[in-house]
Amino acid sequence: MIKLERLTDKPVLQPLKEHEWEREAVFNCAAIYDNGLFHLIYRATDLGPHKKYGRYISRFGYAVSKDGINFLRLDKPILSNDVPQEMRGCEDPRIVKIDDTYYMTYTGFGDRYEGDYRICLASSKNLIDWYRHGVLLDEPNKDASLFPEKVNGKYVMFHRRYPDIWIAFSDDLVNWYDHTPVLKPVEGTWESSRVGIAGPPIKTKDGWFAIYHAADDKNVYRLGGALLDLKDPKKVLARQPEPILEPELEWEVSGYIPNVVFSCGHALKEDKLYVYYGGADTVIGVAGIDMKDITFD
Repeated sequence: MIKLERLTDKPVLQPLKEHEWEREAVFNCAAIYDNGLFHLIYRATDLGPHKKYGRYISRFGYAVSKDGINFLRLDKPILSNDVPQEMRGCEDPRIVKIDDTYYMTYTGFGDRYEGDYRICLASSKNLIDWYRHGVLLDEPNKDASLFPEKVNGKYVMFHRRYPDIWIAFSDDLVNWYDHTPVLKPVEGTWESSRVGIAGPPIKTKDGWFAIYHAADDKNVYRLGGALLDLKDPKKVLARQPEPILEPELEWEVSGYIPNVVFSCGHALKEDKLYVYYGGADTVIGVAGIDMKDITFD
């Protein structure tokens, strides 16, 4: 059975009260290991990240580490709420590197009307300076991640048409077609309410390993794992019936949104996968697994 092992019992990133923009919560981060360093692009809020706490704003911060556990971060956000689609901020980034360019999908939350959240795209050469490409799908949608390489000459993206994980294809990162549901909730289980992709799928010799989040009818969020066909990622080869990570520690069980482990990214260093996740929508933790242990019966 695939099971993530926590690399530390403490959060690797917590809010900083002295920074107004990240004083209450840091969570749901993109991650990548590149040029000998671990890089995080994380979501941060000035208030608790739920409407009951007020009109919070989400911004993106940048943190870097040599060992994947001890991070340094910039004092100021790298992306803020300065365009109409992101009036309430940018949320839940996911990053891939294709050729020499980083591409980041994220949710732009405008809050100008009901359902005003869209999948957006930005690109960068250095992970700090980002160019916005705007909205990818003009519909209420979130939980989007690009694949880290083209499949059959096409760009591929996961997204979430509630409550399922969908897949779509593009020739130019602008126009998306062949939208198809891939993973659905499973009634009566830990993933009964809704599912969404976590970080970008990981290429293995057996297929694309996809980590995803799932919520049950009590709004407990866990992480699951599935295997997709390398040449036809619409095809699910295997899906583990048990979660690969679930909220257990105090800071995963208690926080602004209790009982949540929610991942948007991971970093692969040699044969070790570091999976970063938000704990209770308040702090960031990390769990790991050796690639050789990612096997399905």
